[in-house]
Amino acid sequence: MDELPFAGCRVLDLSQGVAGPHATMLMALNGADVIKIEPLEGDWCRRLGSTRGDSSVNFEAFNRGKRSLAIDLKSSAGKTVIHHALEHCDIVVESFRPGVVKRLGVDFECVRRVQPQCIYASISGFGQAGPESRRAAVDSLIQAYSGMMTMNAAPDGTPHRAGMIIVDVVTGLYAYQAIAAAFIGRLRWGRGALLDVSMMQSAAAFQAAKIMEFWESGGAPQPLYVPAGSFRTADGHIAISGMKKEHFESICRVLGVPRLAADPRWPGQQDRLAHGSEINAVLAREFEKRTVAYWLPLLADAGVMAERVRSYGEWLKEPQVIEANAVEWSASSPFGQLPLACLPGVPHSERSVAAAPALGQHSVQLLEQMGMTTEWIAEHQACGSIILHIDK
Repeated sequence: MDELPFAGCRVLDLSQGVAGPHATMLMALNGADVIKIEPLEGDWCRRLGSTRGDSSVNFEAFNRGKRSLAIDLKSSAGKTVIHHALEHCDIVVESFRPGVVKRLGVDFECVRRVQPQCIYASISGFGQAGPESRRAAVDSLIQAYSGMMTMNAAPDGTPHRAGMIIVDVVTGLYAYQAIAAAFIGRLRWGRGALLDVSMMQSAAAFQAAKIMEFWESGGAPQPLYVPAGSFRTADGHIAISGMKKEHFESICRVLGVPRLAADPRWPGQQDRLAHGSEINAVLAREFEKRTVAYWLPLLADAGVMAERVRSYGEWLKEPQVIEANAVEWSASSPFGQLPLACLPGVPHSERSVAAAPALGQHSVQLLEQMGMTTEWIAEHQACGSIILHIDK
């Protein structure tokens, strides 16, 4: 445990939703002591998607390994607790709308007076400055704003959102890498940092190549190559990648249409891109004639990269997934056993399968560690500014 990179580091997590909590969970699973400060009603992610008790599957997915303290930050008790917490924290992560932290007394300037070397990360929809900075934002809104939906359009041109909270998750990853880099800088130079991480900017960084392609092509970016993507077979879908000329020729040979590869209209990759619809239509007709199990070994023997399109359930049963320890199972959540996708490159430890905390689960423990007396805790619990919770 002591050898994990963030061991001994304390993080004050004032974020809610997915992006901020994802970043702080990555720190927790890498050894940090993450104190999750929640409002009395709890992080709103506790009510996102499938719920049970005071938790949701999404909350369980992005809050593992943390300690929860539920308190009203506007109350006198909240201000006292935050002041004590700041005295011993190395990193602060918040996801309020710009301006809120100043009213609560936990903005960067206030924190820096208590902890000059603190790394302070603000995670928001549109950033801390600019005409849209005070707008509320959710994943689908940023997918629309950033152009991502146009890259995921249906054949008729109708834009579609990706079927998961991809911008939130990516923003959490970018926030984590920015915090980790700043933490290395602090270790080397002894300086804190103020980080502005927005969903808007993260979505753009994630799509950097596509934005360049859009600009370079005059607004009509093409696929990377043809043929590529998924095709329907007699019993499912198959994904193929035919970037090189020899791959295209092999695909056509396996499908029994070698003349398609020899057509003089598309001698090179750029020519195939220009005639992608016509080429894909021929391949689609042939793939539908046989099953996935029929096509896969033939394509593999021909040196073509191809794979069955799987469901999550099929992926969880894959021998490669099991042998590589890509999934661990936790039975300590309100939902019973849940599959936990392991973090790439992170050693397995007890933290790998740690559950997300119940609301206020660690309130007493944390308050006592801050020096609060039993009487003080009881008084503020009675007046409703603190929520205590029995362990799960």
